[in-house]
Amino acid sequence: MKCCIVGGGLTGLVAALSLPAEHEVDLYERRPVLGGCLSSIDRGTYTIESFYHHCFEGDRHLFALLDRLGLSDELEWLTGSTGYHVKGQSYPLSSPMEILAYPHLTVLDKARLGWLTLRAGKLDRKALDDVTAKEFILDHVGRSVYASFFEPLLRSKFGPMQDRVSAAWLVSRIAIRSNRTPGGERLGYLRHGFQSLIERLREELDAKGCTIRMGAPVTSMQRDSLAWAVEGKRYDSVISTIPPQLLAAMTGIQFAPIPYQGAACMTLALDREVTNGIYWLNMKDEAPYGAVVAHTNFVPLERYGEHLVYLASYYAGELPAGYGNRMLSDFCDRFGVEKDEIRWHHLEVDPYAGPVYTTGYRRLIPNYEQYGLYMAGMFSWPNYPERSMEGSIIAGEQVAACVGRRAAHG
Repeated sequence: MKCCIVGGGLTGLVAALSLPAEHEVDLYERRPVLGGCLSSIDRGTYTIESFYHHCFEGDRHLFALLDRLGLSDELEWLTGSTGYHVKGQSYPLSSPMEILAYPHLTVLDKARLGWLTLRAGKLDRKALDDVTAKEFILDHVGRSVYASFFEPLLRSKFGPMQDRVSAAWLVSRIAIRSNRTPGGERLGYLRHGFQSLIERLREELDAKGCTIRMGAPVTSMQRDSLAWAVEGKRYDSVISTIPPQLLAAMTGIQFAPIPYQGAACMTLALDREVTNGIYWLNMKDEAPYGAVVAHTNFVPLERYGEHLVYLASYYAGELPAGYGNRMLSDFCDRFGVEKDEIRWHHLEVDPYAGPVYTTGYRRLIPNYEQYGLYMAGMFSWPNYPERSMEGSIIAGEQVAACVGRRAAHG
């Protein structure tokens, strides 16, 4: 059976790896590199992800994949500290003592926040799909906690779409990030970066006989009797990992559109540390980025020889012209950094960086098989209500299993 996979992100690569060996597989990736949002910047002596990444202790499908690829020894567990930047000052909020000392929440606010953190894993996320995160927080812990703690988080992750996000996403986010030590959150990272995962996947696919076409966007896809013609080539089955609305535009099939947002992520290399030792710093003050993620306050500085920082911004629609310069100038002004202190910077922009889990999202999630096509990606069930590498891997494995079952039954 001939199978086409559209998209060389993590779901597409895992799907190709998971298909039965007798399948003839072609994978199309529009960019000149593989990995999608997990792709990396090559700096010669090291690689660094274009968008910040880490994994969690519950990511058992990821760990199984690492074991299969011989990368288990690369996985290490590090501590990621968190904080908030308020009125020009960075406050650490990783330990109980730091939270108690935080001046922008009252003692009662902190007690309510702790109560919600303990309850999050027990709440029914299905019932919260039609409730906005803002409504949920205001009802359960009050306006002060929302304004001082959760509103910056929502703005950081969803930008202008923050008020449409469901409480299902919020409680899932709280639950998945509750694995904390006194110094911060316990998070996983690969010793040589996640580029080593992408490289090993490519090696395995090459050995399997999969044809990988990079720099090859799919622009034409038509149904022909029981087969599909993709870029003029006939395939028995097609797995698409691109957003459903892009697939609809290509095929003419009207899939329900999934709300997506774009991401503009700037990576900076500096001579010094600027976030008070904090790894993940949410911006409470208005800024052209929602978070400052100091990678080398998480992964040892010695591996890179320079301080690496991400400026994370999400947007809807079109990214305004000159936005990267605005991000850079604001960061320098806000954190007292001179332009000549920046060794290099790189702006990565993806207009479809990920779904936004708005209210009612559950009803939009497509089945793996629709209209004779297979669809999987960040929009699939395993990534609801919080996208992750784990969810993308599961989606790739499950959609490949669907293709395999259909092939077995003719």
